[in-house]
Amino acid sequence: MSSANLTDEDLSVSLHDLFFQFLLIGAVSFGGGIIAYERILLIEKRRWLTADEFMGYLAISQTMPGLNSVNLAVLAGDHLRGMLGAFVSTIGLILPGSLFVLIIGVAYTTNTDHPLANIILSGVAAAACGLLAAITYRIGDEHWKRLKSLLIIVPTFILMSLVKLSLPIVLLIMAPIAIYIYRPRVSS
Repeated sequence: MSSANLTDEDLSVSLHDLFFQFLLIGAVSFGGGIIAYERILLIEKRRWLTADEFMGYLAISQTMPGLNSVNLAVLAGDHLRGMLGAFVSTIGLILPGSLFVLIIGVAYTTNTDHPLANIILSGVAAAACGLLAAITYRIGDEHWKRLKSLLIIVPTFILMSLVKLSLPIVLLIMAPIAIYIYRPRVSS
C-alpha cells in the first residue's frame, strides 16, 4: 500500500505505537513464538487486522525469502502506515533479538569452555521447541478438530520428526495425499 492510499483510520495507528508494539514482541518472543505474539497483537489486542487479513499476510510472508515473522511485520506495517510503517515495525521487531544475540555472542566467545554455556543453550533450545508447538496448536486450532486435517498433520509430524525425512521428500509423499483428501467433491 502506498502512502497515497492511506485512510484516516490507517493514520490513527501512530508510528511510535507501531514501533513500540513490535519492539515488545521482539523482546518477549526471542527464541520462538513471534508469529503467535504478532497474531495476538494484530488481531486480538489492537484489532489492526482481521483474522483473514492476518492469515493472508502470513501466507504471503511464507513465500517470501527471510523470516516469516519479519516478513509479516513488513506486510502489517505497510498495510497500517505504508513504507514508513513497514520500516518502523521491522526495526522494532528485530532490535531486541539483535542486541541480545550480540551480547550473548560476545559473552559466549569469552566462555566457550564453561560447562554451563552448553547447558543454557540446551535449555533455550527446549524452550523454543515448546513455544513453537504452542504456536502451531494455536494458529491451527480449528484443524486439530477435523479428521481430514489430522490425516495430514499426524503423518507429516511422524515423517519429519521421527523418521527424519527431509522436507522435500515429505512434501512429495504428503502433498498428493492432502490434495486427494481435500479434492473438490462433484455434486450430483
